[in-house]
Amino acid sequence: MRITVLTLLIGLCTSFAFAQQTGSVHVKNATVITVTGEILENTDLLVRNGKITGMGQNLSTPSGVSSVDATGKFVLPGIIDAHSHLGIARGINEASNPVTAEVSMRDVIDPNDVGIYRALAGGVTAMHVLHGSANVIGGQGATVKMTYGGDANEMLVEDAPRTIKFALGENPTRVHGQGIGIQPRTRMGVEQVIREHFDEAIEYRKKRNAYLEAQGQFERNPRRSVAPQPVAKNLRMEVLADIVDGDIRVHCHSYRADEILMLMRVFNDYGIKNYTFQHANEAFKVAPELAKNGAHTSIFADWWAYKFEVYYSTSYNAAILNHYGVINSINSDSDELIRHLNHEAAKAVRYGGVSEGDALKMITINPAIQLGMENRIGSIEVGKDADFAIWSGHPLSIYSMAEKTFVNGVLRFDRDNDPDDMRINQSATQDYDMFVDMSGREVDACMQDVFEFFDSANAQQNHSHR
Repeated sequence: MRITVLTLLIGLCTSFAFAQQTGSVHVKNATVITVTGEILENTDLLVRNGKITGMGQNLSTPSGVSSVDATGKFVLPGIIDAHSHLGIARGINEASNPVTAEVSMRDVIDPNDVGIYRALAGGVTAMHVLHGSANVIGGQGATVKMTYGGDANEMLVEDAPRTIKFALGENPTRVHGQGIGIQPRTRMGVEQVIREHFDEAIEYRKKRNAYLEAQGQFERNPRRSVAPQPVAKNLRMEVLADIVDGDIRVHCHSYRADEILMLMRVFNDYGIKNYTFQHANEAFKVAPELAKNGAHTSIFADWWAYKFEVYYSTSYNAAILNHYGVINSINSDSDELIRHLNHEAAKAVRYGGVSEGDALKMITINPAIQLGMENRIGSIEVGKDADFAIWSGHPLSIYSMAEKTFVNGVLRFDRDNDPDDMRINQSATQDYDMFVDMSGREVDACMQDVFEFFDSANAQQNHSHR
C-alpha cells in the first residue's frame, strides 16, 4: 500500500512539475463567475503560461494545450484566505516582546503541510499567512500561492505588498502585562505601545537618513567634511518607519468596537491609510466610521463567544458591513475551515440577504484588495493570474465540490485523480485519525505556542529564585 501511495504521489508531483513549465489549459463550455463582471454562460477560458489570455464562446484550442470539458460546471476565481496560519508549524508567535516587527512569516513557510492540499480541494488558491496575536505589533505576513509539496520559495508571491500583524485587546495584555509583567497590561497600554514605537521610529528614520546623507558627503570629499557619528541600522525601527510611511499594510487582530475606533484615531494621527481589522466581531457597531475612514474588515462568518471579549457578536456582521460599503472579507484562521470558505460566504446570503455576487466577493476580490493584489488575483479577467477552480455546481451550494483547482494555470488539485494519502511524510507505525480535526475555535490559532513559552519562562524564573 505504501509503495502504491508513493508511486501515485511521485506521479502527481511529476505531472505538477510538467504543468508548471506549461501553465496552459483550455476550459470549455463553463459558467464563468467573473466576480467583477457578468456571469458568462457556455464560456471558454483560455490560459497560456499562467495567465488568462482569452474568454469567449467556441475558442480554438492552441497546439500543445490540454482541454477540460466543463459543460454544466462553474468556474470561480480562486478563493483567497486573508487570515491563515496554515503551513507554519510551532512558531507563529514571537512572544518575547510587545513589538517584534523585525520577524517575518516568509522565513518559516512549510510547503509540505497537508492542509495546503486540503485547502486546494476547497478551491483555495492563495492565502495570507499571518503572525499570531501575542504582540501589539507582531511580525510581517506573507502572501502565498497554494503549491503543495514543492519549494517554499515557489509559494511566496515575491512582488506582493508587504503586510504586518497588529493585535489589540486581551491577547497582548495577558501575554505581556499579566504574563511577564511588562507593558501593556491594559487596553490603554496597548495604544501607548503603538504610539511610543511610532514616535521612536520616526525619530530613528530622521537620524538614520541624516547620518546616511552625511556619510555620503564624507565619502565623496573626506578632506572637506568630518566623518559623522554612525547611526546603526535597526530592523525593527526600519519596519515601523515603513508602516508610518505607508509602505506596509497593517492587518490588526481586533474584536471590540471601542478598540477599533481607538486604532483608527491613532492611524489618522500618523497618516496611516492601508489597514484591515481582522476578526472585528463588533465592527457592525461602527460600520459607518469604518467606511468613512476607508478601513477594511476581514471577519468570521459566525464564530464568537469562545472567550469573554467576543461574547457580543452577530451573524449579520458581514451584511451590515457590506450595506455601509466596507470592503469586507470572510476568512478562516483555521486549517480546517479554510477547506470550505465557500460555505462561510454563503452564510452572508442567509443572514442579512447579501447578494450571491457580493458574498462571493468576500472570498475572492475583497481579500485580494486587502492584500493589494487585486490587479493579479481575485477575479476572472484577461491578463490576470490563472487562479481558479472548476466546481460541480454553484460554489455557494452546500452540495457543490471543487473538482479541479488551478494555480498560475497549473493543475494543483484534481478530484478525479486524487491519491488516497497525500501526506509527504508517512509512517508505518504512527496511527492517524480518519477525519480532519473539526474542533473549531476550542483552540485559538492566533495564540499558538504562547503558553508553552510562559511555562518555560516561569520554570526559569522559579529556578533563578531558588
